[in-house]
Parts: sequence; structure tokens; C-alpha cells
Amino acid sequence: PCSLALKTVKADHAPPQLYTWRWKCSSAVTPRITSHYTICPRDKDPRWEGVEMERFADEADVVIVGGGPAGLSAAIRLKQLANEQEKDLRVCLVEKASQIGAHTLSGACLEPSALNELFSDWKERGLMAPTHDLVAPSLPMNNHGNYIVRLGHFVRWLGEQAEELGVEIYPGYAAAEVLFHEDGSVKGIATNDVGIAKDGSPKDVFERGMELHAKVTLFGEGCHGHLAKQLYRQFNLRENCEPQTYAIGLKEVWLIDEKKWRPGRVEHSVGWPLNRNTYGGSFLYHLNEGEPLVALGFVVGLDYTNPYLSPFREFQRWKHHPFIAKTLEGGNRIAYGARALNEGGYQCLPKVTFPGGMLIGCSPGFMNVPKIKGTHTAMKSGMLAAEAIFPKVTAKDLASETAGLHVPEYEDNLKKSWIWKELYSVRNIRPSFHNYFGLYGGMVYTGVFYWILRGKEPWTLKHAGLDSAQLRPAKECTAIEYPKPDGKLSFDLLSSVALSGTNHEGDQPPHLTLKDDSVPVANNLAIYDGPEQRFCPAGVYEYVPLETGEGMRLQINAQNCVHCKTCDIKDPSQNINWVVPEGSGGPAYNGM
Repeated sequence: PCSLALKTVKADHAPPQLYTWRWKCSSAVTPRITSHYTICPRDKDPRWEGVEMERFADEADVVIVGGGPAGLSAAIRLKQLANEQEKDLRVCLVEKASQIGAHTLSGACLEPSALNELFSDWKERGLMAPTHDLVAPSLPMNNHGNYIVRLGHFVRWLGEQAEELGVEIYPGYAAAEVLFHEDGSVKGIATNDVGIAKDGSPKDVFERGMELHAKVTLFGEGCHGHLAKQLYRQFNLRENCEPQTYAIGLKEVWLIDEKKWRPGRVEHSVGWPLNRNTYGGSFLYHLNEGEPLVALGFVVGLDYTNPYLSPFREFQRWKHHPFIAKTLEGGNRIAYGARALNEGGYQCLPKVTFPGGMLIGCSPGFMNVPKIKGTHTAMKSGMLAAEAIFPKVTAKDLASETAGLHVPEYEDNLKKSWIWKELYSVRNIRPSFHNYFGLYGGMVYTGVFYWILRGKEPWTLKHAGLDSAQLRPAKECTAIEYPKPDGKLSFDLLSSVALSGTNHEGDQPPHLTLKDDSVPVANNLAIYDGPEQRFCPAGVYEYVPLETGEGMRLQINAQNCVHCKTCDIKDPSQNINWVVPEGSGGPAYNGM
């Protein structure tokens, strides 16, 4: 087995100053894939000797990580309360995307309940038009009175409202590290360092990230946030809940024939082309923006078992169904993206408060899976957090047992809110699909128990466990033969990624890090036939022959990454750890 002991060696046929990391293995010395400092400590690397590592620090009352619906709603509510009570309150929000909304991806059919609470006059601001039609199976998906939006546009609008209220927003600054006080409470965050070469060495332009300290830090990173993962371990936040279960959602935006356009129309489906034991479904929304645009997408539960399944190719195949094809034929695809979704619901909610911080939005996972909606619950969680925080951070004589404020009232209020009631009522729908009949059994359960009892049945079903543990060995499964893309309705992966606007600085350590470089070939390829090549929706992972011609190696094309986090979730070896790249890197989902 490979040990974690590292050594630096001069690369063959390279200038004296060039070094490359290698594993020190008992069997052989193999080239390193991972050069990120979270795996290869810089204090043991001679190339970093003498490099200035001091960070500038700044103070705020509240720091918010993530400029999505939850983070921005929390920031807005805090400043609303401060302005109403004429109190000074510094609220700083950091967002890894180059601009607010650029990394935001959703359907999205917005339920306006939380928005009504946040801005009672939002309708006068001319933001959205309502839906008017529904085609769906017997699931709790009634969309009358909801609003079809491009969530990136909606989030950008929230950002504008936040800045008008006095929130300090810093796009392009990724929160890379949680900071702690000596007593173990959260002190704040540090943004990522920049100017590090792909081999892990400092460039001439290297700059240390900065620290942001706060009385309370809110973590609203979205689904499967990399800082939230650390906080789960640090404070044992998942002790009393089930492991989170996820799905991957893939989306495209099309410009279609105006004669086929039905502004406000909402269509959902479940089943085909997935088999009955694979959870998934689709949406097709006719946008109401003055030109004939539709947003369409396909969602696949990441608890699927066949390592040969490709969510991307299932999505492409789905578009050839006659009901979908008739809408798209003659149209042009203009955008593509993908994102992981929380699907665990009520059973998988962790503890959301801890000394110095809170979890909000899709980071803990407030999505209503049967509705395929989580924006309204994410926004409400941020607002509840703000309302719990405000009296604490503005109190003149606040006595706190820890340096970072602990505000358990947030979790108490959450459990009294409509979020809790909503998630509890649908708690058994998603896990009911884990039965011999799969999709069909789940739909029967939903039809009988949800529509009759409305979630009041005296039992709570369990999920199957970690998504990463669900794959069966390749030898036990049948390979899936997908049709070739026709270039009209279906497309190849790389041309799709090109429509996502994804861009990363090329000369930086891959942010898809491996805990052990030997595992992909020894385990994932040998047992599961390299499922990374198929579950990634961006072509980041591929197995290629070794330069010596003997055997294979994993190649990571980190520049393609759309930040969906699927690899971190589904990797059967749990060897991949997604971390933030240099600030502003990633997709550019403007208008998604």
C-alpha cells in the first residue's frame, strides 16, 4: 500500500528549480496526481521555505459564506432589522463565483412564500410572471401560483437588494478554511490563497488569502459544501440523523420555435429512460421573458446501483422522447449546467447550530424533494437564522460561554416553522421508492399515504444509506449502450461543457484532490470499471494508458469542473475531496 509519506525529487530532464511530488510506495514510485496543499502540506515542502504566510484579518459582526438564496436572504433580513432599529451592523458575504448568480443553477419554479415574507412589495418590482399550466403524475407538485425563474437572475436581484441595504458583498472570494478560537468555537473563515502553480509550488505572484472574523458565521455554501463537511466532523452535527442522500440535476436552456412556446407552462415526468429501480425525473419550463425560451432538465438519484449508468447520457436520451422532442425540434440549445441536490429531507437534517456558527439553506438540506423545490425553504432558513442572530450580536452586555456566539434559538425556531412541517409531511415519499417495485411501489405509496394521510402516518421510513456505498461491482451489472448524439436534440459531453462558460486558471493545483492516488486504478477501475468517467457531468475524469504502455492512470481535467460536487458524493472509495479552486473559477451560469 501507498503511505502518506511524501518526498520531493527533481523531475527528469527538467530545470533544477522544477520539482514534482511523488508517492513513496512500497512497490514503486508513481507520479502524483494531487498537488493541493490540503493533501501535500506546505510546511514539509522546501519550495515554500521563506515564503511569507501571514494573512491580513478583518472584523465583521456577521460573515456569510455563499451568495445563494439562503445567504442573501439572511444578509437582507439582518440589515432590514438593523435599519428598522437604527443599529450599526456590519454584514459581509463572500461568494466564490466571479459575480453573484454565476454559480447558481436550478430549474427553477419558485414558490414565493419566503419571498413574500422578505419583501412584501416584490410584485411591484416586476420580477416574475406566474405559471399557468401543469402536466404531472400523482405527486405533490401543484405549481399554480408559483413563478418560473432563472435562479441566477433571481439571485442577482437579491444581491442588488442586499447591497442597497448596506450588505458588503465580495464575489470572487472563495471561503477555503474555517477558523477557530482557542476554545474551539468558530472564529470566521479564510479566503483561498492565489498564485500557486499546478505542481504545488508558489508563483512569483503568490498572495495569501485574508481572514474574516465574526461574532457568528453563517455557512450557506449550497449542497455538499466543503466547509460544512468539516463542521459536521468537528462538531459531530450528523450524530442523530441519517446520512444525506443526493441526486444530480442536469439542465439546458433552449430557444425554441415561437409557435411551440407556452409561457408559464410547467411539465414534470418520472421514469423513462431510467429503469424502475433508479429514482429520477424531469422538468420542462416555458419561461416568460419575452422570447421563446424553455428550461429543461433531468434529475437522477445518486443512490443508483449500476456503475455503467451515465446521468448525462440519460438526460440526452430523454430528450428523444416524442413528448419532449416535439417541443425542441427546430430549436437551438444555448446553455448547459449540472448540480448536485440534497434529497434526504427530514430524516437527514443535521444539527444546524454550533458555537460561532450556523448552517443555512441547501448546506444542511431543506429541499422538498417531491415538489422539486428548495429555494423557498433555503430563503426561510436564512431569514430565521438572521432573526435569531440579530438580538445576540447587537446586545451591549451579552454574556457568552464561548468566544464565538452560540445561538441555539435558530434551530428551535426552525422546528417551529413551516419548513419543518413541510419536510415532515413528505418525509416518506423519497425513501418509499426503495422497494421491490421501485418507482411503481413508490408512486402507489405516495398516492395512498400522502394524499390520504398528508404525512401523518405514524412511521418514518429510512433511506438506503450513503450514496457512495450503493454501486455494485461492474461484473454484476450490465453495461448500458447509449445511442450516439445526433447533434440536434442530443449532444456530446465536451460541447455541452463549453456552453456552461466554465473556466479555471490552468496553472493551479487541481481542486479535485485525491486522498490516495493509488485508489482510482486499484479500486474504482478494477472493481467498478471507473464510474467517475460516467457520473461526472463535465468530463473531468478519464482513465488513460500510462506513458510506459503498461496499465492505466486516472487523468483529472480540473479545468472542466462545473462545481456540481457529484464526484465527492458518489465516489465509491470516498477518496475524492472537492475543495475550492482559486477565486472566481468555475462555471458562468448567467441566466441559468
